[in-house]
Amino acid sequence: MYTDEDLDSAVKQGVLSPQSVMSFREFIASSRKTSVVDEENFRLVGGFNDIFVVIACALLLFSSLWVLQLVNPIVAHLVFVILAWWLGDIFISKRKMALPAIFLLLSFVGGSFMLSQAIFAGQLFAEVISTSVSLVAAYGHWRRFNVPMTIAVATAAGMAIVASAIMAFLPENGLIVMSTLFVFGVLCFAFAMYWDAQDTQRITRKSDVAFWLHMLSAPLIIHPVFSTLGILDGNESLLNMVFIVLLYLLMTLISITVDRRAFMVSSLFYVIYALQALFASFGNVADSIAMTGVVMGSILLLLSVYWQTSRRFIVSHLPLTLSQYLPAIKTQ
Repeated sequence: MYTDEDLDSAVKQGVLSPQSVMSFREFIASSRKTSVVDEENFRLVGGFNDIFVVIACALLLFSSLWVLQLVNPIVAHLVFVILAWWLGDIFISKRKMALPAIFLLLSFVGGSFMLSQAIFAGQLFAEVISTSVSLVAAYGHWRRFNVPMTIAVATAAGMAIVASAIMAFLPENGLIVMSTLFVFGVLCFAFAMYWDAQDTQRITRKSDVAFWLHMLSAPLIIHPVFSTLGILDGNESLLNMVFIVLLYLLMTLISITVDRRAFMVSSLFYVIYALQALFASFGNVADSIAMTGVVMGSILLLLSVYWQTSRRFIVSHLPLTLSQYLPAIKTQ
């Protein structure tokens, strides 16, 4: 199995020419009856060995953490972070394994956060300090390993710094926190589009970075709306549910336009919850769950079939100043 990253490396080393790689991609796309830009490619599992390595890494990391916790929590988390970095040198830098890269990234950044928490436990602004340490850890990991998900993790850490500072100064003002998260979601989406605009053909690591940013941005946009309307507290009025469905339709339209299913799918839970509540208002609970599955499954399948057709119609009506930054539309 050859990945886009492998092909890009071959081009950089002069083994293959950029033209031959593009021709190869077009051939594969043609044989699969789809276009290159229609595929949201991101490498997750290269084989079962990826899963095997993740299990082994998890056993080593968390077992060592558990044992050393009995000695000293700070030492335990420090060893955890060091091990996560060392394993990254093996399985990210040398072995180029995708799933272990994601796991070890999260372990390193999360371990850095917990190490800071152990050091500054009970102190004022401990959360702000810990999230700042996480941001620095994510930046260092990106500079060393270039895992595409790192930018999204660093972005989340940066947002967490501001959110934790707001909660430290205004612990009772949930509206400000939710409003801040909503603004962060919009900014995160804009940041994702910045990366996407640099790779409209979806063939470099920049596209993978944008994928994870889109995954992060959608929940940040829709969750504050859920919370502000009181839906999470049981305020499941018909008007609120309709509003959530309309919001999701807008997000779906944006997803089609920018050719990012990840943006739509990452907020899918919220619209399923809203639809289930809507159907429950007109029937029993069992019927509402079944109807939600039927409706959402049908819509997603239709979107899968007519995705590029819909994109072609939408993008053709956009001004060139916008469409030039969007993924190119190719006929199938």
